[in-house]
Amino acid sequence: ESSDRKGGRYIIPNIQTVLYATDLSKNAAYAFRYAVNTARQHNASIHLLHVIEAHSPQEEALLLTYLERDEIDRRRKEANENLHRRIEERLTQFAERELQDDPETLRRVVGIHVVQGNPATEILNMADELGCDIVIMGTHGKGIISHTFLGSVAEKVLHRIRIPVYIIPIPKEDMDITLGEI
Repeated sequence: ESSDRKGGRYIIPNIQTVLYATDLSKNAAYAFRYAVNTARQHNASIHLLHVIEAHSPQEEALLLTYLERDEIDRRRKEANENLHRRIEERLTQFAERELQDDPETLRRVVGIHVVQGNPATEILNMADELGCDIVIMGTHGKGIISHTFLGSVAEKVLHRIRIPVYIIPIPKEDMDITLGEI
């Protein structure tokens, strides 16, 4: 049933799949903690998504004046693989620092996705494609309306999505040495 009410009783939402969208910036692990906590509470899985912003048509044309299409594609693939590896390393470090009491929690991360495109569009597409029940993402600045990278992305996602979104304000200052760039 699509309603929150059934026969006069409220139905508690069933969260099985969490999409954690990250820009891999400093202190991003602050928001990742919310994804981990949500997955623990609901016995859910986590998909981690990082979107590399696509080049503008002008930038793409400029690249093509210096490099062959095959070379551009090879470099993009290599960059994606390197980012994927870096994210895996950061997840391992996060688990060693923060999940000593519950090492099984890291197994909740069932997918790491590095894609190229428009961040808001790719977040929406991935949430839909994976059948996610909730999206968790960090934002920089003083609020979701501030026009910083993830702030404007968060705003665009909120206007178009049909599932709950947790927007986590990421602290600018160094919170503690355990915050990483997940």
